[in-house]
Amino acid sequence: MKEFELINRYFKGRGITRRDVNLGIGDDCALVTVPQNCQLAVTTDTLVSGVHFFDDISPRALGHRALAVNLSDLAAMGAEPTWVSVGLTLPNISQQWIEEFTEGMHEIAEYFNVQIIGGDTTQGPLTITICAKGTVPEGKALRRGGAKVGDWVFVTGTLGDAGLAIESRKQGLTIEPEHLKYINNRFDYPTPRVAAGQVLRGLASSAIDVSDGLLADLEHILDMSQVSASINIENIPTSDAMRSSLSFEEQLPYILSYGDDYELLFTVSDDNKSMLDLKLRQYGVEASCIGQIKSGEGQIELLHHGEKFNFEQQGFEHFAKEQV
Repeated sequence: MKEFELINRYFKGRGITRRDVNLGIGDDCALVTVPQNCQLAVTTDTLVSGVHFFDDISPRALGHRALAVNLSDLAAMGAEPTWVSVGLTLPNISQQWIEEFTEGMHEIAEYFNVQIIGGDTTQGPLTITICAKGTVPEGKALRRGGAKVGDWVFVTGTLGDAGLAIESRKQGLTIEPEHLKYINNRFDYPTPRVAAGQVLRGLASSAIDVSDGLLADLEHILDMSQVSASINIENIPTSDAMRSSLSFEEQLPYILSYGDDYELLFTVSDDNKSMLDLKLRQYGVEASCIGQIKSGEGQIELLHHGEKFNFEQQGFEHFAKEQV
């Protein structure tokens, strides 16, 4: 199978067709219509074998994961996902592999009403690059730089499961089979908080998705907002799988420093705090208050039941260490 046969068979004409796509796959560019009074949100992520995913990941999971991590960026901005372009580099073409990969990608694209409108295929080491686009009402996008002193710090879902999945594969940690299946799914099939991001428009003062670790991503908010924060580590939400597998002290590196959870970390003013739970529960999303914004210049104070707690491990950063 050659390049254009691959495109025609597995991408062109598959998945949903949005009315705002004037011209999709097949020409030099796609043409889309951006709704009136909306801004275009654009994000790009590259996933490299051995860095962002294990070599033995199932193709279907990889297709899901590649798109999900980009949709998570759109969620963090409060944007509605609309269109994606896919850059796919393959060492060779296996029809079974590409069928399963595109199946995983089309499944999540259809769930979030996203159309694949173009991209590129080439030969080389396995790499997937996604450029995802979305729309957000003009002036309503969530930003990292809006946190104010007195705002409350929240996070959706639970943290640390993806990191525990990574280390269980690397180190062979002993984890009960039902918990192992759960954490592996959290890593392989992350759930972008798209609905929650749109709910947070008008409620949250700042937001980011947890991709590089809680502390590292919180630092981005603090740096952009020119504030500090105190975090109560006992309030950070964890799953049954995490609590059953590790002691509290053993959990800390996973919940504080590991990324890949793709939950939303955000700040909310005292005035908006009471509305938050009601609005998020309509979409089946829970959020936990884990701290508060303080004055200062980017410092994070960790507290454990009111006492200062020291923790030095940092989050993921490219060119600093390997991911998987």
